[in-house]
Amino acid sequence: MAEITPAPLTSRLIAEAIGTFILVGAVVGTAIFASGNTGYLGIAIAAGLAVLVSAYAFGSISGGHFNPAVTLGVAASGRMLWRDVLPYIAAQLVGAILASTVFWVIDLGAPKAFYTKSIANGFASNGYGAHSPGGFDLASVIVVEFVLTAVFLYVILSVTAPGSTTAGFAPLAIGLTLTVIHLISIPVSGTSVNPARSIATAIYGADWARADLWVFIVVPIAGGLLAGFTWKYLFGRAQLAAPAATAAATTKK
Repeated sequence: MAEITPAPLTSRLIAEAIGTFILVGAVVGTAIFASGNTGYLGIAIAAGLAVLVSAYAFGSISGGHFNPAVTLGVAASGRMLWRDVLPYIAAQLVGAILASTVFWVIDLGAPKAFYTKSIANGFASNGYGAHSPGGFDLASVIVVEFVLTAVFLYVILSVTAPGSTTAGFAPLAIGLTLTVIHLISIPVSGTSVNPARSIATAIYGADWARADLWVFIVVPIAGGLLAGFTWKYLFGRAQLAAPAATAAATTKK
């Protein structure tokens, strides 16, 4: 969910940190420990369920961004103050890094071969070229991350728009969208659409994870900002007109 709330900034930042912890922890934990049995589907479902649960739990407090690209897109759409953007992103990074750290500590207790392989594979980091799960090149990774982040923001901004008749189902729509995004892009980039998630895993991955990291910071942010700046021109008028049309129809009856 992505809407302005009256909660104190401190409460909002704590909510963002916890929600991001849950989201990143679900992705990292599933990718490292369970994906050998579940495949990409398990990671996708874990990501979708984590954001769904976190949005229902904390969305009414902070707006439920859990992602710097979402925060920037929401600010670009005019739904939050720019002065709150950096504190939100800082809280998200804290939550994400705490999550990857917890799972790194857990990974230390695995057999040495398992631990060494998980680090060499990037500790669930995103990559391109030789480090893309499907061997996709940089251009393909840029396109998929940019387009899917923008789509994600369009969905978030639409289902949480003022006057939306689907606001109560917003976390469900957002969670399912993130699941589909993972199913599409895990083979291409390992799925980022979230710079905090990529930064958190690159810290513990092999050197290549940090070398590839710039893509997963710059591109999702660009996609989020594009969606944020264009949403009100593409859909804002329709969203605002819908409640008025409903009221007019009711009056006629």
